[in-house]
Amino acid sequence: MSKASTPASQGQALWNKTPKANAELFALTYGALVTEVIRDSDEDVAKINETLEGIGYSIGIRCIDEFLAKSNASCRSFQDTAEVLGRTAFRMFLGIVVDVQHAGDGFRLTFQDNPLALFVELPEQYKDLEYNILYCGVIRGALEMLNYKVDCTFVKSPLRGDDVHEIRVDLKQVVAAGAGDDYKDE
Repeated sequence: MSKASTPASQGQALWNKTPKANAELFALTYGALVTEVIRDSDEDVAKINETLEGIGYSIGIRCIDEFLAKSNASCRSFQDTAEVLGRTAFRMFLGIVVDVQHAGDGFRLTFQDNPLALFVELPEQYKDLEYNILYCGVIRGALEMLNYKVDCTFVKSPLRGDDVHEIRVDLKQVVAAGAGDDYKDE
């Protein structure tokens, strides 16, 4: 990848090179996972949301290495990281186009297409279920590996009647790089 290429074009190039899974199979597999989490959590919606976010977090801390190795992305600031995350990573892994809007110490990711939400209708008893919260966990885990502690919230979703999907990411802390005092020579 040339340094002059944009995050969006990098994302498209990486998407074109990546082996694809059938979107319907992907959506149905995630739906089966959510169903199993619901059963395991005794239908406690707060516990379900926490579990799905935790699964996403585990995915995020593992995905970031693959992403950085394949993309040669340069994340020199939190704003650069937001652009690369929204325009390159989402395109590379999910094949979707994401709009990135910067706001203070954070950013918003807005998108129309969501492969996880294909065929999904939430029953009334699960109106508070954050079905797509897996994304928030992935983002939180990946950014933590880049030394950014963030709060990540799904603020809009067509599953709740909104027109688009929107994720808000707020920077809480930039963690100092390095091994820390525990590993310094005595």
